[in-house]
Amino acid sequence: MSNPVMGDEIGTSSEYSSMEKLHESGVDDGKPADVVLWRNKLLRKLRKGELDSGFDAKSRNKLELSRFLEKDKLVGEVIRYILFKTEQNSGCPIKREELTQLITGKNYRQRNLPAFVINEAKSKLSSIFGYEMRELQRSRLSTASHTSRASQSQQSVADAKSYIIISQLPADVYRKYVEDADKSQVTGFTFVVISIIHVAGGKITEENLWHHLRRLGLYENEESHPILGNIKLALEGLVQLRYLQKEKVNGPEGSTLYYELAERALDGALGDRIKEYVSQIVQKDFTSLGAD
Repeated sequence: MSNPVMGDEIGTSSEYSSMEKLHESGVDDGKPADVVLWRNKLLRKLRKGELDSGFDAKSRNKLELSRFLEKDKLVGEVIRYILFKTEQNSGCPIKREELTQLITGKNYRQRNLPAFVINEAKSKLSSIFGYEMRELQRSRLSTASHTSRASQSQQSVADAKSYIIISQLPADVYRKYVEDADKSQVTGFTFVVISIIHVAGGKITEENLWHHLRRLGLYENEESHPILGNIKLALEGLVQLRYLQKEKVNGPEGSTLYYELAERALDGALGDRIKEYVSQIVQKDFTSLGAD
């Protein structure tokens, strides 16, 4: 007599219901040893809740596969959105709220789905595309105006978290194959503005900032600079990119606009480069004075 089922993959409800009846009858005499062992295995699985009908098991597997594919598709959409939005907006941070809406807009109701998809996107951006997806936490302004703090606090709640992507390529490889030489002067402008504010203690009035920029030949009313175009808009671009943040403070003599270093400018690596750059300039100036 051949035994039809002896493996671990035992399937239908009719099979284990008949085995349960056999067990309830209490009759084992005359049964082949392998049938008794098979029956006992079925009953152990049944008691532990490890056994489903063949239909239920297949349905569950299909459902799990469908969910996996849907999540993988969402991860791909988030990655595509981040890459295209970064290119379109010249590297401006992408709000977490935008990514969450992209995910939940597909009528998914899982509470933790946005966090899962964003974390998966981070991992794949790093392993496949060589980008670090870095979270920026909007920094608090340090000026003392209560009214301005209240308005800025409301804005901070609205877009507290955002993301940027940073190349993980070695610096020499990035310069050789990725860096756009045409944008080097724009990068230089960014570095100079950040350095001026850094030397001023991390915060400076608009008037003082333009005083220093004018000494470099950059004027607030210039709209057709050969590289930067409209200088005021170029400065505003640094606010959009989250290198700077600005705040208008009301005082007894009127309102004053302050520029302050924002989260991207406060990044550890950039901060170290600025300190090194400033120390080189100061050392050079002292050397020049000594020679005179």
